[in-house]
Formats: sequence, C-alpha cells, structure tokens
Amino acid sequence: MLSLTKYQGIIFDMDGTLIDSMGAHLQAWELTCQAFGYPFDYDYMYGLGGVPTLATVDILNEKFGLSHNADEIAQQKHQFWLGLNQQPEIITETVDILNYYHGKMPIGVGTGADREHAIDHLTHTGLIDKIDALVTASDVRHGKPHPETFLTVAKQIGIQPNHCVVFEDTQIGYQAAAAAGMDCILVKNGKIQLKT
Repeated sequence: MLSLTKYQGIIFDMDGTLIDSMGAHLQAWELTCQAFGYPFDYDYMYGLGGVPTLATVDILNEKFGLSHNADEIAQQKHQFWLGLNQQPEIITETVDILNYYHGKMPIGVGTGADREHAIDHLTHTGLIDKIDALVTASDVRHGKPHPETFLTVAKQIGIQPNHCVVFEDTQIGYQAAAAAGMDCILVKNGKIQLKT
C-alpha cells in the first residue's frame, strides 16, 4: 500500500481518478462538439477533464471563434451523457487507497462535476459514505486549474493545504493542486504514477 503517512488529509478528484467515467464524458463531448460545430480532439478534451462544463464551453468558444450559449450546450452535453446510460465503475488502485485510509485520516473529493452528478456517481459506487467532504463545480466560483476547489476541501476536512495530498488524472487538476500548495499524485489510465 502506498504510504501517505507524511500527510494529514487526502483529496481525490472524481472522474478519471476514483471513478472510471471519463470515457462516457468524452463520448458525450464528441456528440456535443459535432452538434455545435466544434472540432473534436480527444486528447485536447481529455486535458480539459476537471474543468466545469460551462467553463469548457467558454474555452471552446474562444478557441474556435464561436459564441454558443454555455447553458444550452451544457444541457445538451448532459442529455447526450444520460443517453449513453453508462454505469460508473470504480478505479481499483485509488479506491483501494481510499478504503485503506478511511477512518485513519480525513478524506475529501474535489471535482469539476456538478453536485447532482457527483452525488449520483459516489452513491452508485458506494463511496459517498467514505468521504468527509465533497466540493463540486456547484460549490465554487472558480473551477480548476484555480485552486479554490482543493482549498475548499482542505478547509472542510480541517487540514492545512500543505498537509494534504491530491490524487488527479489531468494536468489541469495537477496545476490546481500545485496552486493550492498541495502535493499531487497523478493517475493515468487507472494506474498511479509514482515518480522514480
């Protein structure tokens, strides 16, 4: 088991870190991009994982010189995602860590998903009762890479940011953790990436 004893609190991202749902989100984004005339680039969109949907629309509008309504696109993306009817599965390596440290130190989740979506996924996978705090895109003014999400989790679990470690699957999430003054362990394709 990965030793995290030098930390006092653990913060997990959700999609792509604890729960294997990035594939479905990317499928929904591909359908959305096709519907609204955005070029779709898988790697680019994966890199925006953790960015709230409304902010992602702003980024796409700016990148491609379009001016689509963010609320309209967010609703359509959500409908595409619901239509895929995919049930989220846990990512074993990170959930094993969550289970091991559950009850030994405070654990929070900081996600770019909206609150309803996050609660649904965490409930479906049985993780909701194992975390001490949940901060979603619905709870902050600034999404990742801004540090507000992770700083809010740290405050809710009562641990100073520099005593927290974050698990993330995207560079944007990594940047948010670094900006919050937290160490970050990256998860790639369901595997924890340890620097040698």
